[in-house]
Amino acid sequence: MRLLLSALGAAALTLPSSAQDGVPDKESSPDFLNRRGTEHFFAGRIAESLQDWDRVVKMVPRQAPHHWQRGIALYYAGRYEDGVAQFKIHQTVNGTDVENAVWHFICAVRAKGGTVRNAREKMYPYAGDRRVPLREVHALFKGTGSTGKVLAAAGRDQSDKLKLRNHLCYAHLYLGLYYEALGETGKAAEHMKRAAVDYKMDHYMGKVAQIHHNLRTGKKPPGRQ
Repeated sequence: MRLLLSALGAAALTLPSSAQDGVPDKESSPDFLNRRGTEHFFAGRIAESLQDWDRVVKMVPRQAPHHWQRGIALYYAGRYEDGVAQFKIHQTVNGTDVENAVWHFICAVRAKGGTVRNAREKMYPYAGDRRVPLREVHALFKGTGSTGKVLAAAGRDQSDKLKLRNHLCYAHLYLGLYYEALGETGKAAEHMKRAAVDYKMDHYMGKVAQIHHNLRTGKKPPGRQ
């Protein structure tokens, strides 16, 4: 996902420094809850992250459309209908993001009554996201592309090793999610391992790949209690 300002940017509540020192006051701060929710998520504590993030979107409803991080957590919590709703409202503020279309798709497939065919029919159109290899990722999920084209696009520019690693991380992350949506768990696990381990990146979506891999293999992320 694009690293937008979180829900708690300009709209966050600002408390006096004396109030910020007390736990009860922190518990009423959207900014604090958002940070703690992020910490929970990166530690693989999905339910705990959503406890904080659900509170945030209730406290600052005008910022709810921006909270795509919550949508990702909803997928891993199995709250697929809520995930569909989160990515639907995020589309209103970030309509060119292929990743939003894909996460909306995978939640829609697993939601009650969902199918791959219906999710493809309702998939948000490609709107110019130029990040590599997201045009090809969109076509794959839409049913007009292929895994080979995704990997070819990701590996096309080999002039910068870090950039290449990043492109391959994204490619395998979304190939893993694609096969998971199709119910092909073996292929899903293979691609997600490549994203999480072989082409490991430490940005937000790189960490999502690692969390996914850990959750599906039963491994505990570092720091998980």
